[in-house]
Amino acid sequence: MPLEGSARIVSELTSHGYNVEREAVTLIASADDSRAVLEGVLEEMPEDALVVETDLVRSVRDEVRATVHSSGVPTNSSRDDEPDSSPQQTAESEPQHPSVSTGDSTPKSVENSGGSPPETKGSSTGSAAGFERAIDTAKRELEIVGDMTGQSTGTGEYRDFVTVFRDRLDRLGSKLRGRVNHRPASAIQSMPGGSEVGMVGLVNDIRSTASGHWLVELEDATGTFPWLVMKDREYADLVEELLCDEALAMEGTLSDDAGIAFVDSMYFPDVPRTHQPSTADRHVQAALISDVHVGSQEFMEDAWNAFTDWLHTEAAQHVEYLLIAGDMVEGVGIYPNQDEELDIVDIYEQYEAFNEYLKQVPGDMEIVMIPGNHDAVRLAEPQPGFDERLRGIMSAHDARIVSNPSMVTVEGVSVLMYHGVSLDEVIAELPEEKASYGEPHKAMYQLLKKRHVAPQFGGHTRLAPEKKDYLVIDEVPDIFHTGHVHKLGFGKYHNVLAINSGCWQAQTDFQKSVNIDPDSGYAPIVDLDTLDVTVQKFS
Repeated sequence: MPLEGSARIVSELTSHGYNVEREAVTLIASADDSRAVLEGVLEEMPEDALVVETDLVRSVRDEVRATVHSSGVPTNSSRDDEPDSSPQQTAESEPQHPSVSTGDSTPKSVENSGGSPPETKGSSTGSAAGFERAIDTAKRELEIVGDMTGQSTGTGEYRDFVTVFRDRLDRLGSKLRGRVNHRPASAIQSMPGGSEVGMVGLVNDIRSTASGHWLVELEDATGTFPWLVMKDREYADLVEELLCDEALAMEGTLSDDAGIAFVDSMYFPDVPRTHQPSTADRHVQAALISDVHVGSQEFMEDAWNAFTDWLHTEAAQHVEYLLIAGDMVEGVGIYPNQDEELDIVDIYEQYEAFNEYLKQVPGDMEIVMIPGNHDAVRLAEPQPGFDERLRGIMSAHDARIVSNPSMVTVEGVSVLMYHGVSLDEVIAELPEEKASYGEPHKAMYQLLKKRHVAPQFGGHTRLAPEKKDYLVIDEVPDIFHTGHVHKLGFGKYHNVLAINSGCWQAQTDFQKSVNIDPDSGYAPIVDLDTLDVTVQKFS
């Protein structure tokens, strides 16, 4: 039987300790009997050789072809003649994902509101049918902004927390002060009753009154001041969206005794409605995935193999970037009794296995990765990129390994990558119609509105105090990419494309116990020239 694509050829050759020229892989993959050619190459390799060269493959291929023809034995059929082993799932058969198509079909855009040695680069050739990716890497542009790896200075002392919250208020407050006639809390406290006032601060407390109104306490560097939101005002519903520690601006009128202000208007830092996203100058695509979870017994190896095989086909010829939003491995000790669900129990062996799977990706693709809460980095956010030992293990493709979160600019398109732990908190705190696991992109809208990826301190999301708040969304991204919740969802908020990309892990016993039904084996593909999305399904 023929090999299952070029990635398998590279994998088998590297398992024998050989590097391989790209054209050599193409010749093996396109041979009538690729298995016989590969076995012949392994037999003919000189003892001191390290690289499988094209000339040797060509010679072996010709010998195999001559042997077959002289014996009259028919060659094996190519993979394209074999029945498709992946389940066919189209938009018609899965109405809950109107943008999903099978991984075997040609993508259809659907708009929704020092170099490494060859074995570490993966294969850049095409399928067993002989397709070869023709990529002009000179046209590529990739820039990382906001990577805080190696920049951590926090010690966990009280002054560190004061510093990070002041930085948050200064930066987000600058986006709000132009909308209100801002006065510091200390100045408002000395103003006479009936005065018109405005304030920018962080939400210190939210509580309801006996009459059903809302009392929101704002805090700035000078003190705190209470604001009363009447339950019958049209913006009272916005109080349900508030989280403690987020930046907010309010305008209103002081009570007669000047002890409280009655709210007339409320403002979030928000993404401007006039935001116009940037797009690439050519037709090029990026695959956005997350939560691979190698090492778990439920890691979907077949789906991953189908995905990487698809990347070598003509249908994926424009996919030049792969952005992975955390949780490359399952990790160890993440939740109770996790060891009972592990296929690989050593954390370093998990990353070694992940690196082998990464080698199946075409070698001409640019890869950017950030860590997640299952990865071997600190849990507190922002999370720096992996240490040198893990970077050495994950050497395939010379992937860019950056912090969580980070902004990645791909051919002019800015992509904010954040693993997404705070989505759990947003979904728990807000009404279901505004944030839910069924529509994770709506929870992402809330983070864009607040211009912060993890605004609430002291909850389930662990936050590390730094001199700078790396979790503030300073610049509006064109794409916001998260993972973590293992659900697929995407849409546009003020022209920002928000994508939560699902996972590559089937439902675990732990997930069953907490009622998580994952969307597994999906790969959202974004056209960077239009920001249209197609979701390929491989499970």
